Amino acid sequence: MTHSRTVTRPPHPVIFLLLILPFGLSSGYVTVTLAYQLSRGGADAAQVATIVAADLFPQTWKFLWAPVADTTLSRKAWYVIGATLTAAGVLACGLAPLGAALALLSALVLMMSTATTLVAMAVEALMAHHTPDEIRGRASGWFNAGNLGGGGLGGGAGLWMAQHLAAPWMAAAALGAVCVLCALALLWIPEPARAPSRGLAAAGSTDGFRAAWHRQWAGMTIVAKDLWAMARSPRGFLALLVVFLPITTGAASNLWAAVADGWHASADTVALVNGTLGGVAQVVGCMIGGFFCDRLSRKSAYLLYGAAQALCAVAMALAPRSESMFAMFTMLYAVLNGMGYTGFSAVALETIGLSAAATEYNVFASLSNMPILYMGLAEGWAYARLGSSAMLYTEAALAAVSIAVFAYASAITSRRKPALPGMTENAAQ
Repeated sequence: MTHSRTVTRPPHPVIFLLLILPFGLSSGYVTVTLAYQLSRGGADAAQVATIVAADLFPQTWKFLWAPVADTTLSRKAWYVIGATLTAAGVLACGLAPLGAALALLSALVLMMSTATTLVAMAVEALMAHHTPDEIRGRASGWFNAGNLGGGGLGGGAGLWMAQHLAAPWMAAAALGAVCVLCALALLWIPEPARAPSRGLAAAGSTDGFRAAWHRQWAGMTIVAKDLWAMARSPRGFLALLVVFLPITTGAASNLWAAVADGWHASADTVALVNGTLGGVAQVVGCMIGGFFCDRLSRKSAYLLYGAAQALCAVAMALAPRSESMFAMFTMLYAVLNGMGYTGFSAVALETIGLSAAATEYNVFASLSNMPILYMGLAEGWAYARLGSSAMLYTEAALAAVSIAVFAYASAITSRRKPALPGMTENAAQ
């Protein structure tokens, strides 16, 4: 099935920044504001890690329920539902006493994170429908600027409000209100028409519950077929491979606080480069990354960003161990990380189809979390046994091997015969 991507007067990509803010905002609230409050309230590192894990868990498996967003309500309806539940989750976490049972807080964070997946699915589908090919890189830049900027807002601004307002729950209420207000951006973007689904007409020949079930089953079947067609095509296979490999993971940034002593960096410097300035640097990187993604092959741009980040890690390992060097390289790393996030989104956006946009994009998003996880474990192991330089060399070496693997896979798949007439859009790609 072929769906046209021609868009008449597309909305400005800043709309995607506004719409994705609740996604980043809630994550920042959990990993910075809530984690800090719990630590000050007597929670140990293992308990804080459990809360953070509850936030990450739905993001790894969200592709399992993404087909529901593709086959049921409108994208705007799912966004409003997700944003409202996200706001409710943030407020509930703020209202819960810091001494609340770990299971309760974990459940609240899990609910909130699951709600953010609905927000992201809606925005990703809207972006796929309303972004012409020539500005997909730019749209990806704005999208990731909202995600990363939202993380800074939820973390930095959330913590500041929690520390300075009369009661900590007021910070959660303010952030929840921002989540709801972001839905106003939907007024400036049209609801895309559902792509016609093969087999749905026949499914509608019966009445009542049975007809609804048949239509839903037919829609889910089409989603699965479109996903398989994408994965088995050379273009889809390479896109899935490039996001599964440990390229532009940004895993080292999770260990800056742990290795800062090796560069004689103070706590204030670590907080600054890991917080406000680091967030600004990532947003700048998103904008730069989007610019070049529209002027180069998107996969090539993504690989170049990965190579640049690997070189940054090597340079940091070789540089003098001083606080100024720590600040300079962590800021450069943050810029490159923003570029990498944008490159990932651009690769996914140009590969997915329209009828199952939420599902296909979230397969990419879920896969992209896996290298972040295993690279974090590998770098943590290297640091614990061999030191901070080994940690940085490990990241660079694995990225270099991954780029070589991708280049080889690209050469092999380019020798495959072109697709036959009548294949789906994704399969033809």
